[in-house]
Amino acid sequence: TTKLQLKGADGSTLSLLQPSLHSKKKTTAKKQTLSCSVKYMVCFMFSVKSETEKFVEEELCNISMPEMMGKEGRFQYTITDVKITELILAHAELQFIPDVGLLFDIQNSSISLSFHRQILYWFFYDTGNINASAEGVNINTAVNLIRDHEGRLKINNITCDAKINRMRAKFSGTLGKVYDFVAKFLTTGMRFFLNQRICPALNHAALVHVNSLLETIPVRTEVDNYIGIDYSLIEDPVVTSRSLDMHFRGMFFDLSHQNLTLVNYAVDPIIREYDRMVYLALSEFFFDSGMFSYYTAGIFQMDIVNEKMPKDLEMLLRTTYFGTIMITNPALVDAPLALQLAVNSPPKTTIKTSGATVFMTAIVKVMLLPPGQPAVQLSSMTLEAKFNAKVSMKGKRLAVHADLHMFSEDSYTGLSVISAPVYLQLIPLQAPLKTMLQMSVVPLINNWTKRGVRIPLADGMDFVEEVVEYHNGFIVIGANLHFSKGLREMMLGNTNSTTMA
Repeated sequence: TTKLQLKGADGSTLSLLQPSLHSKKKTTAKKQTLSCSVKYMVCFMFSVKSETEKFVEEELCNISMPEMMGKEGRFQYTITDVKITELILAHAELQFIPDVGLLFDIQNSSISLSFHRQILYWFFYDTGNINASAEGVNINTAVNLIRDHEGRLKINNITCDAKINRMRAKFSGTLGKVYDFVAKFLTTGMRFFLNQRICPALNHAALVHVNSLLETIPVRTEVDNYIGIDYSLIEDPVVTSRSLDMHFRGMFFDLSHQNLTLVNYAVDPIIREYDRMVYLALSEFFFDSGMFSYYTAGIFQMDIVNEKMPKDLEMLLRTTYFGTIMITNPALVDAPLALQLAVNSPPKTTIKTSGATVFMTAIVKVMLLPPGQPAVQLSSMTLEAKFNAKVSMKGKRLAVHADLHMFSEDSYTGLSVISAPVYLQLIPLQAPLKTMLQMSVVPLINNWTKRGVRIPLADGMDFVEEVVEYHNGFIVIGANLHFSKGLREMMLGNTNSTTMA
C-alpha cells in the first residue's frame, strides 16, 4: 500500500492508504471503448460545498448519544436526551485529492448541543436542561472513488479523523454555580462519546446514502422499446487538483441483439475547457452506435401508401411509370401505388468544427399493390441523403434534431425497356422525393432522436446554461449544475430505490 498524509490547519495529519494492487490492475487492464467523458471542475466543488456542509450538519444532528451516569463524592448525576443542535463552521473546505478522491476538511469549528440533567447532592435533587458547546472541532474526511464491478461510480472507502479539543457546559437553576465545578466530569465524558461517534456517522452517510445516490446514475438501461445504452465506467475516475474525470463506454445497443455492437474507430473525446462546472464530451461513435442500434432494430424502414402518399407524388409516379405498367400488365393501371423505403446500411455521423452531419443511404422501391394479388415492383432506387444534426441538452437529456441537407439518386433498376436515358426519366422525381424525405423520413428519424437520452447524472441534478461546441470528431457540452433538491433529500430519497430513465 501507499500512504498519503494530509496536514490540517491545526497541524493534525490525516493518513490515507492507497492499495497498490488496485493501481496495478488499473494500469494493466486492456483499454476499452471510450466515447463519453465527463469532467467536474473545481467550481463544481464550490457549488456542492454548501450542500455538503448542510448534509454533514444534519448527519451530526442525528447522532444518538447514550445515557451517562456517574458519581463524584456526594454528587450523583444522570445525563439523558443529548442533542446536537447546530454545527458552526469557522473553516470548511471541499477539494479534490489527486489520485485519491475528495476531501472535506473542517477546522476550528464548534458544535452546539443540549442535554437533560438529573443530579442528587446530599438531600437535594435537581433537574433541568443544560446548553453545552464543543469547541475546536476538527474533522477530516477523505473519500476514495472507484469503478465497481458493474462499471458504476462508487465510494470504495472513507478515511475519517475527528477531534474535539474542549467542551463547555452552562448550568441553570438554583444550584447552577455549585455545579460548575463538576462540569468537567460531564463534559469530559460527552467529549469522549462525541469523538467516538462523529466518524461512524459520516462513514455511514458516505457508504450508504451517497452510494445510494450514485446508484441513480444509469449504467446499462433502456432508452426506449428498441435500444438501450451502456454508461459503464471503463476505468477508475481520474482525480487531479483541478478536476474529476470519468470515462464512460457510452455505447447504445439493440435490446433484441445486445451482443451485436459496432466497432469504435472514432477519436477519443478530449476536454480542455475549465470555465464551467461540468463538461460532457461525446465522440462520433456515441451517435453512430445509436444509429447502428436503431438500424439493427429495424426502425429505419417505412411504407408510404394510401393516405400517407401525397396526391401529387402519386400522380407523378403514375405518370412516370405508366409505360412500365402497360408493358407489365395493362389491367393493373389503376392499382394503388406505394413506396417502400428501407435504410440499407447504418447511418454514419461526422462531426467537424462547422457542425455535425449524418449520412444515410436507403433503397426506395416503387410498388404496385393490386387487390388480392402479389405486389409488383416497378423500380428500385438507391437514395443518398445527408442530414444536418443539431445537438441540444435540456436538464439531463441529450437530444438530436435532423434536417435534410443534401439528396441524390445514386442508382436505378427498372422493369421497362426505354430508349431515353433512365436518369432523364428520374429527373421529375427528384423534387417530390426530396419533399417526401423531408416530410416522412426526417420526422421518422427525429421521432426517435428528439426524445433524447439521459446522460450519466444523478437524480436531483440538471444541466443549466449549456453551451455546445463542435470539434473534429467529437462535441463538448459545457454547463453549470442546478440542484432541484437538497443533497440530503437526494440521498435519502434513493436509499431504498434506484431510479433510471
